[in-house]
Amino acid sequence: MRKNANSHSGRVFSDRKWVIPFFASLFVSVILFLTAIFGVLTYSSGGEQLPFDIITFARSEDSSGYFVESDLRGSFNTNVVSINEAPRFAYLISGTKGDSHRMMRTLQAIYHPRNQYILHLDLEAPPRERLELATSVKSDPTFREIENVRVMSQSNLVTYKGPTMIACTLQAIAILLKESLQWDWFINLSASDYPLVTQDDLLHVFSNLSRNLNFIEHTRIAGWKLNQRAKPIIVDPALYLSKKSNLAWTTQRRTLPTSFRLFTGSAWVMLTRSFVEYCIRGWDNLPRTILMYYTNFVSSPEGYFHTVICNTEEFRHSAISHDLHYIAWDSPPKQHPISLTLKDFEKMIKSNAPFARKFARDDPVLDKIDRELLGRQSRFAPGAWCIGNSDRGEDPCSLRGNDTLFRPGYGAQRLRELLQTLLSEDFRSKQCL
Repeated sequence: MRKNANSHSGRVFSDRKWVIPFFASLFVSVILFLTAIFGVLTYSSGGEQLPFDIITFARSEDSSGYFVESDLRGSFNTNVVSINEAPRFAYLISGTKGDSHRMMRTLQAIYHPRNQYILHLDLEAPPRERLELATSVKSDPTFREIENVRVMSQSNLVTYKGPTMIACTLQAIAILLKESLQWDWFINLSASDYPLVTQDDLLHVFSNLSRNLNFIEHTRIAGWKLNQRAKPIIVDPALYLSKKSNLAWTTQRRTLPTSFRLFTGSAWVMLTRSFVEYCIRGWDNLPRTILMYYTNFVSSPEGYFHTVICNTEEFRHSAISHDLHYIAWDSPPKQHPISLTLKDFEKMIKSNAPFARKFARDDPVLDKIDRELLGRQSRFAPGAWCIGNSDRGEDPCSLRGNDTLFRPGYGAQRLRELLQTLLSEDFRSKQCL
């Protein structure tokens, strides 16, 4: 037994294969130990920091680089469009049953090859009318060539007083962001809106304007609106039903929010791409929190964007309290404005606004606007991009030229006068108060 044990022990110690790995690992350990010692001494003596860094919460005053939100913020601040280029607008034109022809007329009056357009005919319109609208867009040779006009195929049922209208607007913005980032401002119009200036006027004036300005009429919500709009708990049937009906009111009421202030204003806006992109894909939760709040808010289109922009430090100083529309109201004002007619034509011009609403279907004042303000005699309000021959009554826009050249007219002068007032120090000092 002893002989076998001794022979086994001798075989173990006689096997030298372990020697090389042992000394190699020992050598590496010593090197690492000495490196750590000299590194600590170097750091304590004020030398350079180690090439490998240990992340601590106290290491830097700005630790935002370690979080995904900072990457999102950086991507949003990157302007895809060069500031040296002429601006581009992204329009949403919305309508309901019987509005398809009015929507096409508004589209043709504001059309320009540089812009993006999306049309939404809500679910109350019959399928035949939605198909007619889509066919009209598809059959137009200019739209087909440039491919900057889209018709939303999935229509939504929209109730103006409920959250379905703001949901439809956000869906259109998301589609525009997905399809193209080559635009600077988002503008929402309805079938009852109409321009008072040409797109050449608008593009020319906004070429010299900061692309960080948001035109959104706003004021702090107070008085009766707090009780009748903010506190009731309502349900919009358009979220669940296929036919329009009035809002469903509950007997319960809710308290006012404490984490953000409530604002209200016009539902018609002109918003920068960076701001609407923040509302869709923001790096913090504020836009989504406010959106959830406004799902139970009467007339949410008159408050959602306004509340978001005035509660966001990055954008609140960019809010210009004007909706760029001429609108006439009863006294006291009712839910909907007065329909504009020929007797309002001079007032529209003196307002210097680029848009007006609302207009009745095919009202004679629209023909007067076409003739005297837009110079529109055929499909589109002509601009410098229309280089066809119009001597024989042909459509000058059937032949397309350089869309970065503009031919501003009297409308550009009127719009500049309006913007001088809106951008004055006195006017801007009252924003988001």
